[in-house]
Amino acid sequence: MARRALVTGGNRGIGFAIAAGLAKLDYEVVIAARDVEAGERAAEELGVGSIHMDLSDLSSIEAAAAQLGDVDVLVNNAGVLFDRPMLESPEDYRVSMAVMLDAPYHLIRLLSPGMIGRDYGRIVNLSSDWGAFSQGLEGPGAYGVAKAALNALTLALSRELPDSIKINAMCPGWVRTRMGGDGANRSPEEGADTALWLASLPGDGPSGGFFRDRVPLAW
Repeated sequence: MARRALVTGGNRGIGFAIAAGLAKLDYEVVIAARDVEAGERAAEELGVGSIHMDLSDLSSIEAAAAQLGDVDVLVNNAGVLFDRPMLESPEDYRVSMAVMLDAPYHLIRLLSPGMIGRDYGRIVNLSSDWGAFSQGLEGPGAYGVAKAALNALTLALSRELPDSIKINAMCPGWVRTRMGGDGANRSPEEGADTALWLASLPGDGPSGGFFRDRVPLAW
């Protein structure tokens, strides 16, 4: 039976490339999208499943998780980017933390018991070197703060989860997406490569790491 993978924000950009790559590796893929029609269009193009999920709304996450059932691979890809200063835009801050930190936490909380029961799980958190203290926590608004917290969550949960569950964070680099812009130096497929590697790690693969191009990054 094929492993089942959930990719949040899989209707476009890096998430779309990750979903496509997992489908080519014979995973049963479901993409989660806030925009139902966009999710269905992308899913039809890829030949995968889709589900509605508003990552800023816990009740939506819980409803989708209950509907999904078993998930073997969770890719927390969805992200938001706001330019306004944090102290001037509390709503931007709230949404940033909800989508890029709280939603991954709740999805892991809801889906990891099944992974533990099946003695297998792979969790990939799409982060950024803007969330690395080693890089000075760059980026606009709350983006770097949310990604730094996601990195910390990744490391902390690697200590709580059993060895059969591999959880890692990764930086895709500067990718040509709606968020990254047309001037970025990487394609979505190049950005997706490390996520696909982490999503399909063997039993002796790393956990609690932070990677770019399959190479560890400094926190």
